This record gives sequence, C-alpha cells and structure tokens, in this order.
Amino acid sequence: MALATGTAAALHPGFVVLSMDVQSEPLFLVLLLGSGFLLLTAVDRPSSNLALLSGGLLALAALTRPSALALAPLASAPLFDRRYPLRARAHLAAAAALGIVLGLTPWTIRNAVVYRELLLVNDARGSAFYQGNSDWMVRFFSLKSPAEYAAWSQAMFADLQRQTLAVERVSGDSPAAKNRYFVAKTLQERRGEPGAWARLLLRKSWEWVRPYPNPLFWPGWVVWTTGVVYGALTVLAVIGLARAPRRGVRLFLLAYLVVTMGSHVLLIVVWRYRVPYWDPVLLLFGVFGAFVTLGGAWKRQLA
Repeated sequence: MALATGTAAALHPGFVVLSMDVQSEPLFLVLLLGSGFLLLTAVDRPSSNLALLSGGLLALAALTRPSALALAPLASAPLFDRRYPLRARAHLAAAAALGIVLGLTPWTIRNAVVYRELLLVNDARGSAFYQGNSDWMVRFFSLKSPAEYAAWSQAMFADLQRQTLAVERVSGDSPAAKNRYFVAKTLQERRGEPGAWARLLLRKSWEWVRPYPNPLFWPGWVVWTTGVVYGALTVLAVIGLARAPRRGVRLFLLAYLVVTMGSHVLLIVVWRYRVPYWDPVLLLFGVFGAFVTLGGAWKRQLA
C-alpha cells in the first residue's frame, strides 16, 4: 500500500506542477507531511520526543506558509486517544505544543526587535484578507478572458501598492498597522453589500473544492483531464475515508480538511494553495479506496 501511494504521488499532476516552479509549496509540503507523520507516530508509540519534533516541523511549515498556523490547535489531538491514561495524553499534546512554541520563538523575537511588535510570523494577513474579500475579488469572478484578467491583475496590484505606500507614509514599515488598515478597508467595502459577501464566500468555497483548475488560465484539455483525475481521486478518497479502520485518524483528518479549507476561504483562495494541504490526504485514502473497491472486485472475479 505504501509503495502504491508513493508511486501515485510521484505521478500526481498536482505535485508535478508544483515541482516545475520556484515556489514555497514543495518545501512546505515536506514540512507539513513530516509534522503529521511524526504526530501520528508519537501517539502510536507513544513518544514525547517525536511529538516535540512534530510541533517543531509545524512551526517551520508556518514560517514557510503562515496559513499553517491554523493547524496549531490540532496538536491537541493526542488528548482524544483513549488508548492511554489522560496524563500520558496530556504529556504528548504538551510536547507538541512546546515544539510549536520553540519553533516560532526565534522569529517572533526577531520581529519584536525589528518592528517593536508582537508578531508570530510576518504574514501580511491583512493584505491577504483584502485581496481575498475586497471589491477586487468580487470583480475577479466576473472575468471572462485572459486579457480581462491581465488588465484586472495590473489594476488590482497597482491599487494594493498605492494603499500600502499610503499606510507606510503614516505608520512606517509596521506590519500590524498594515493589517489593521486592510482588514478595516475590507470590512468597510463588504459592509455595504452583506449579501455579496455571502455569495463571495460560497464562490470561494467552490473554488477550493472543485476538482479542476480555473479555465481562465488553462486550456480546455488540461481542465477536463485534471477534472477527471481529481474527480476519480476524490471519489476513491471518500470511499477510503469511510472504510478506514482507524476512526480516530479519520476524524482527525476530517477536522484537518475543514480547518485548512475554512482558513483559506476566510482569507484568500488560490487552487495551487490547496495542493499541499489536500492532495496528500486524497492520495493516501484514494489509493486505499481503490484497493478496497477494485481489490474486492478482483477477488470476487477470482472466486
């Protein structure tokens, strides 16, 4: 099963595309998977050292892509494993939390020295919130052609730069001031159209879960081929999750999928961002789902 999953991962279109560009996702994927593997292993053994390393890798993942901070509460997962006494479970969860703190502390201290502000990571979350929920994003979903997207992108980033420079003239290079400004600006724009914001969140949710990339940026054959591959993989992953023998792991991963989707829908959704978060789960349980489905049919034919 592990060999089949590794082979599927090596051939997986999403991972191949990520490896073709210089982005943070490949490094982030390694750190995130390492953290999850060590946490699962730490609970199975159990081992507080592995839990500590798991938290440290999650902190490094958050320094690579700050959205991983939303996963910090999942470090408490060992508390819910009833195979061990509560004291042992608490020790594992505390070790994982300590690993996160130790991993983030040096960068937090650096931010305090440089900016005189308490920042776990300098993540520009206010700017991301504005880009994902402002009037600019509402307009994005009405674009019909690459030419329209090019014009929209140029105008949007020019406006973002203009507003950023205006804040810097008043508050200097303060990440907290920029975050406060862009959050307030977004809320001001959306307050005038609460219904539009609800529709925007629904559209962003679909952008995250849909099994194909944006047709605005890709040829039709790529969209259709990717849709078929991801559609089949998603169906098999659902079967695999439903048939998974370890109920605790299944519940943990369902919580993981909800948290990662929710944190991005609230901020900004880019289909590429989903790949390192969701695709490992789809592959792991999709291969298992294929084995359960096709393997059972093959056995019945032999019988």
